Amino acid sequence: MSALILTTIELSLIGSLTVLGLYLSYTVLNICDLSTDGCFTLGACVGAMVALSGHPHLAIIAAMIAGIFSGLTVSILQCYFGINSLLSGIIVNTALYSVNIAVMGNSSLVNLNKTVTVYSIAKGLLSDTPFSAFSSLLIEIFFVLALIGFLLFFLKTRIGLAVKATGDNRVMVEASSIDPRIITLIGLSIANSFTALSGCLLALSQRSCNIDIGSGMVTIALASLLIGRIFSKERKLTVSLFCAVLGTFIFRSIYALALRLNMPAFMLKLVSAFIVALAISIPYLRSKLPLIKRRRMLKKEAA
Repeated sequence: MSALILTTIELSLIGSLTVLGLYLSYTVLNICDLSTDGCFTLGACVGAMVALSGHPHLAIIAAMIAGIFSGLTVSILQCYFGINSLLSGIIVNTALYSVNIAVMGNSSLVNLNKTVTVYSIAKGLLSDTPFSAFSSLLIEIFFVLALIGFLLFFLKTRIGLAVKATGDNRVMVEASSIDPRIITLIGLSIANSFTALSGCLLALSQRSCNIDIGSGMVTIALASLLIGRIFSKERKLTVSLFCAVLGTFIFRSIYALALRLNMPAFMLKLVSAFIVALAISIPYLRSKLPLIKRRRMLKKEAA
């Protein structure tokens, strides 16, 4: 397996954790959370600093806890202070820039080259096995499957069903004596913990963390999620979740192809925006296609 393909798969798996978080907030809870970039970076910063302090396993847990607090902040601003969900995300995303700098000790870059991480531990454990070259890949597959399994379980529980109901019909949930604010707090906290975990794994895998590591993640995750929707025609939850992961791989493959064609790095943002616009437009254009065909037929008959 070539290095480019392996890197693309690994980045896709790490990014798909953010996509799964966005699936919970955007698709299930019906809230567009724009704090994704800051939360992703927060997870990376917290995970990097905890690993740097000599606690590689706690780095994962600490990053997810940080993501939970980020989600709580967004949902509190939205539910208890009456701030629009989009503005809540923007406010928290702005605040997290300063928080992330503070977490990294007033620095914009942390080097993890000589730091023990879950990746270096896994590589050491598998050093004498045929899987030594794929130790990073196995870690990422484990976390992707773990989060998919968690969502499949969680969304069938009473709280999970309440999260789905809140996204579908908030008024009905209120009429059922369930506080949608509490449900929103739970949903966004879990979603942001996924995003923070994704950022943590990226920082640990790259052995470095910088303040811009999460830049554009909300665009990438949204594009991946919408691409996955194209393939998940069935309403089954399992199919939708795996299609979200597939969407991440397709998006990253397009990125890799663009780099392979020597596209300048600054053009990748334009590519991301184009993919998002296309992914959003496809369902609409598909719905209009029968009408266009019918108009053409009527014109031919009239002629």
